[in-house]
Amino acid sequence: MKLTEKLDLLMKEKGITRADLSREAGIPYSTISSLYDKGYENVKLSTLKKLADYFECSLDYIADDSVTERKTIDTIAAHHDGDEFTEEELEEIEKFKEFIKARRKQ
Repeated sequence: MKLTEKLDLLMKEKGITRADLSREAGIPYSTISSLYDKGYENVKLSTLKKLADYFECSLDYIADDSVTERKTIDTIAAHHDGDEFTEEELEEIEKFKEFIKARRKQ
């Protein structure tokens, strides 16, 4: 599946337009249009990373036409020294994750 087909599918799932994608992912609209009009053979890695981050999927899924299975990114890693997190701390981390995701939609 081509990058533009994947983008169409992902945008449809989110109920967004190309303009919404541009604004919310921080990618110039001209770059999004260029992917569709001129092809994506020379797309910048930074653009692909922004798309993968925005859609919460792997860079491989976005960048490689042969990868058709979407793997979502749902792991958060935290470095800490000493004891394990308490149950309350883990709940706070989960709440913070939801806060960050909600901020994306603004």
